[in-house]
Amino acid sequence: MARISVASGLPDFPWDSLTGAKEKAQAHPDGIVNLSVGTPVDPVAPIIRDALASVSDEPGYPTTIGTPALREAAVAALERRYGVTGLGTDAVLPAIGTKEMIAWLPSLLGLGADDLVVIPEVAYPTYEVGALLAGARITRADGLNRLGPERASLVFVNSPSNPTGKVLGIDHLRKVVAWARERDAVVVSDECYLGLTWEAEALSVLDPRVCDGDHSNLLAVHSLSKTSNLASYRAGFVAGDRGLVKDLLEVRKHAGMIVPTPIQAAMTAALSDDEHENIQRERYRARRATLKGAVEKAGFTVDHSEAGLYLWATRGEPCRDTVDWFAERGILVAPGEFYGPTGAQHVRIALTATDERIDSAAERLAL
Repeated sequence: MARISVASGLPDFPWDSLTGAKEKAQAHPDGIVNLSVGTPVDPVAPIIRDALASVSDEPGYPTTIGTPALREAAVAALERRYGVTGLGTDAVLPAIGTKEMIAWLPSLLGLGADDLVVIPEVAYPTYEVGALLAGARITRADGLNRLGPERASLVFVNSPSNPTGKVLGIDHLRKVVAWARERDAVVVSDECYLGLTWEAEALSVLDPRVCDGDHSNLLAVHSLSKTSNLASYRAGFVAGDRGLVKDLLEVRKHAGMIVPTPIQAAMTAALSDDEHENIQRERYRARRATLKGAVEKAGFTVDHSEAGLYLWATRGEPCRDTVDWFAERGILVAPGEFYGPTGAQHVRIALTATDERIDSAAERLAL
């Protein structure tokens, strides 16, 4: 029997299509300003690096569930930073980066061809990939009324959004939770940008104002890549319904999906310290002010973008034309079509560049 290629059922990796624009941007006399990806560029805080080094000589296997200290730190951080209450340490599970967790969640939860996964109309591509890996069906919908009588098994929400920076209000989130519970669907809330709000209050799906203190059928995914600069560490976690977390744990134990011991120690330190996170947030706030002003003065409209690490910009033309326009000025941005058909006239502009590169981009846009 011929082998069936898993890769053949997946879309092309979007960023591979930016090679030409990247080459054009790199030809700029002052070099490229790469604003196409949300890769941190600032240093990792010493308190985190020291924690990493402190256990670098431990030769034994780590535990899949994570150390008690890590899980306690995650519970405390969610309450301290985001007002999440009623969460136990048995309802937290570390992940090898949140992209991995999101990509495999539908499969780990046992979804298949008979299941429908709902993703936002403009969405991080990995939601779709996760559904495809599980063989599930996919619908893009921001309003659940569009589904009619269709029964969904899993609903992804993302607030603040990647790529748009849109924040979902409390009423919207409550409606999603109520709708899903009536249908016994799981809600997975991607909250990787929850700590980066500028012009709106963003809430966790586990916030008692959203879920009334009931975490059943709810999972919140959190990343340390953004506010703690730990993208290279692959450090994240999922929290919420303890029954779902237990199921995820059992499968991940068998599959060897384990966060390394030094990374677990680093995560514990990062979750226990708010100062480094506050410093990083203010760095991004300043870069956002510089870049947003320059983009708007250059004739673009910035939609949403009230939170997160991106500007969602348009001037009413095909997004690839906008990508080329920026590339001619040595700036690489991501076309909105990466995130779904309704993004076809927008580009996503990341704030994740050094102050010097952000200033350089602003100067180029003013010419």
